[in-house]
Amino acid sequence: MEKNVQYPPLIAHVIYRLGVGGLENGLINLINNMPINKYRHIIVCLKGSTQFRERLKRKDVQIIDLQKRDGQDWCSFRRFYKILKQHKVDIIHTRNLAAIEYQVPAFLAGVKYRVHSEHGWDTFDPEGNNKKYQLLRRLLSPLIKVFIPLSLHLQSYLVEKVKIPRYKIQRICNGVDIKKFHPAMLKSTLSDCPLSFDKKNIYIGTVGRMHGVKDQITLVTAFIRLMQFHQELNGHVYLILIGDGPLRQESIDLLEKHQLLQYAWLPGERQDIADIMRSLDIFVLPSQAEGISNTILEAMATGLPVIATAVGGNPELVKQGETGLLVAPSDPKAMAEAMLSLLIDKEKRLQLSGNSHQRVIENFSIQAMVTKYTEVYDSLGFKRK
Repeated sequence: MEKNVQYPPLIAHVIYRLGVGGLENGLINLINNMPINKYRHIIVCLKGSTQFRERLKRKDVQIIDLQKRDGQDWCSFRRFYKILKQHKVDIIHTRNLAAIEYQVPAFLAGVKYRVHSEHGWDTFDPEGNNKKYQLLRRLLSPLIKVFIPLSLHLQSYLVEKVKIPRYKIQRICNGVDIKKFHPAMLKSTLSDCPLSFDKKNIYIGTVGRMHGVKDQITLVTAFIRLMQFHQELNGHVYLILIGDGPLRQESIDLLEKHQLLQYAWLPGERQDIADIMRSLDIFVLPSQAEGISNTILEAMATGLPVIATAVGGNPELVKQGETGLLVAPSDPKAMAEAMLSLLIDKEKRLQLSGNSHQRVIENFSIQAMVTKYTEVYDSLGFKRK
């Protein structure tokens, strides 16, 4: 009978919900690409999961729904405590404000090694100015050995506003799968898309949750403005919005109101994002706040020029005039002007496209990201009893 079998340390990744999103995509990429014999993983979701969980390739990773009720659900802390004890978790890694409180039951459960990541903010605190949330992070910081911000913007927030000691901070940018997201030899066409695909046409698109801070309404408003002021573009320029959420129907209604819905496609949530990216000519990210955007990295890896709002980590990825264009958030006029500048200048589009692809190849591969996370986990000094 085999005795003293040594298993790799078990990491409990705690997130709000396993659905379509940059945070969730980064987590799945990390687990899928980390050597199996290095660390084991479970994912604890406060609010369940969607079909997005099917992107997880490892069959040994359990996804647990904590079934947290809305508001302050103290019972969920007790359930989480039991999960940690049952699975004998070695390392806890919480992500974003929604999950950080679960560092407390982890501490009480004797989980010695504790990590927290900041991926970005939501609508209720788009710039991280909420004093209560700053205080919460500060109060919990003694329980956390390493903070991982995804951008310089988030790193500055943790140091300057939350007052986290610099020695506790390890910045790690997201990585993109350059085998999956790559430029098209020929423009892809989508069989179920009702839009007319022609090499003379230009397709502008975005990907992301259609909710609050993602602000697709600004992009739709910019598109409407563009088409109204430049009617010669009708039938030659199309808008593709991928994602689901409250802003999807609002966007449809707005396009229908201005009789432009026939020039747009809003299919909801999709699984063929890489193919859709390769059908685009210009990628736009209209968010009011961001950490390090996975979708920007995926667009750049696909070789797309990017128009993004100058918020959060976006300026770290999009170099103004080199890989794309930056505009102010919630400014449809500026966004429309940026789109027009790329529509009328094919040479500029192609130059930004090549620069985007090269920048991702050199700086933002998945393997680089996995190596850095592994180094953080290794640095915790884990020793099995």
